[in-house]
Amino acid sequence: MVFRLQKTSGIIFALVAGTLIFGFLFWGINYSLDEPKFNTIRLMLVIPAYLFLAVYAYLFLSSLNMVYKAVNEGIHIRWGIRKIIIPWSEIEEIIHVKGKSNLFSIFGTSWPGHMIGLYMAKGLGSVRMYATRPQNGFIYIKSNLGFYGLTPIEQDRQSMLDLITEKTGHSIKTVDMDLMDPEIKGENMHEDPFYRILFWLNIIFLAVFGAYLGIFYPGSGVSHFIILLPVLAIALFFFSSSNAGRLYQFSANGGYVLLLIGIAVTGIFMILALSEISL
Repeated sequence: MVFRLQKTSGIIFALVAGTLIFGFLFWGINYSLDEPKFNTIRLMLVIPAYLFLAVYAYLFLSSLNMVYKAVNEGIHIRWGIRKIIIPWSEIEEIIHVKGKSNLFSIFGTSWPGHMIGLYMAKGLGSVRMYATRPQNGFIYIKSNLGFYGLTPIEQDRQSMLDLITEKTGHSIKTVDMDLMDPEIKGENMHEDPFYRILFWLNIIFLAVFGAYLGIFYPGSGVSHFIILLPVLAIALFFFSSSNAGRLYQFSANGGYVLLLIGIAVTGIFMILALSEISL
């Protein structure tokens, strides 16, 4: 029996965003460091960029082939070339999670509509997510082999719950995250106005920086090396924003500081570019 996943346009977003970002990064590195004296620096940047591209491509292609099935042995999860079996006999507890959970990455990745890897659900515990749109709720399966978060479509969700109950003999526990004590659930960074402002300021600064270079750099006669600045700014943004989300759960101020560092560095790069081009 196959359980359908919730539909999402996240794959299109990941394809477009990945193409634009990696395309610009590779072009920017090669264009800004085109002189022979920069060969070593270019190699030091290109190698990790290709490694990140390989990981991103693997995650993207695997997400195209994500399936839940009920087989004789248990629940079968297929994600790319990876196959996971959760045996019926190993399942200890089934929780139907409703409402908006406070999820943050421990060792996982996500883009709009998709969430893969190891996450922490505040108020519930750790969970290996193989999910689409988990913010709308998910099935939390606790087993001796690990804890899993699955998101079949609404029409198939009850069928999966009923089947697991039938096969394991365990009753379903329902947890509504919207009714959970805020002290237990914790504060969701995406619902923190100041965090959101800082996050979007990072993106706005990057967009303004890119627009400025796109308008005033051509024909300025400035060294190609200046193009390396937005490349580094983008890399720093992804580093600071991903780690800010983790740090926020333990220290909101720590998350703010990481985002502020991203804004400050991009601002400094903008000032450097402005001074070079305007002189």
